[in-house]
Amino acid sequence: MNKQPEITDKTRQTFINVFCDLYSQKPIQKITIQEIANQSGYNRSTFYQYFTDIYELLDYVEERVMKSIKEEMASREFSSHTFQDALQCLENAEEISIIKALLGDYGSAHFVERLKREIPFERLIEDFPTNDVLAPYIMEFYISTLISMFRLWIRNGKDLSSEELVKLIDSLFANGIKPYYSFGSVNEG
Repeated sequence: MNKQPEITDKTRQTFINVFCDLYSQKPIQKITIQEIANQSGYNRSTFYQYFTDIYELLDYVEERVMKSIKEEMASREFSSHTFQDALQCLENAEEISIIKALLGDYGSAHFVERLKREIPFERLIEDFPTNDVLAPYIMEFYISTLISMFRLWIRNGKDLSSEELVKLIDSLFANGIKPYYSFGSVNEG
């Protein structure tokens, strides 16, 4: 008996949504197939028709997100405000709940490293010195900061507009943190 593709896609998406919800709350090692099946309203045997185990489900979700981000980045002309473009790519790439799960407290460092490797973030920096011995360190600082700021922004429920976040990040890269703190002057006397 062949199932209709819409039903198959809907079932797969239900498993993904439940998994991501759970993965936002606890480590993958504490998530069971039975738990995913129960919360999805399906039997364990139905889960196995789509995925061999939880790690295959995670790989599927990561692969889908990476593909979506790459397609989004490839389909647009980057403006002079390239970080804002990249932020929109991350936001538009997949449902935010999936990104939140993958970059959340229990998300894998592997996915973050994969993002760094596979997404052409170097396109975000004009005239980036690719042959300089410092280039990999500068790039790591830049990318890690962007991803960390994006994670925090998502975790905080997008409490800033994307424009405010971009403005803050631009300012931090240009001026450092000093303009944002005031410890008062220490009077010596």
